[in-house]
Amino acid sequence: MSWEDDRDTLIAQTMEFVQSVVNRRQGRAETAARPALLPAVEALHLNAAPAETSVFAPVRMAEFPATAAIPAPAPRPVVRGEMASEIRARIAGFRANQERFNREREEYFSATLARLKATLNDRSSLRSEK
Repeated sequence: MSWEDDRDTLIAQTMEFVQSVVNRRQGRAETAARPALLPAVEALHLNAAPAETSVFAPVRMAEFPATAAIPAPAPRPVVRGEMASEIRARIAGFRANQERFNREREEYFSATLARLKATLNDRSSLRSEK
């Protein structure tokens, strides 16, 4: 079986499944084995060679017994003071991190600049000695 035959079979089974769901919702009995397909899919089936055997079993919806709906738990009430204090704490933590990053960046810049100046002074003193 080629991939086109597999695709066509899958499309047909999907359409059968959709039709069975629609029929159940409308309270009708199940329809024939193959429902009416879209025109493009119908053309595919007319042009395709008939498959020797079907690899796929027909799709059937599972029957589940009706159960009582379980109510969702009530949402936890949001205390405004609690939320505001958490937001303030997060903002304070964020600011502390930003200040630390700025301080470390300034220290790194100062140390790098000092090394650069020291290197330039060493080179200029070597040149003046020659």
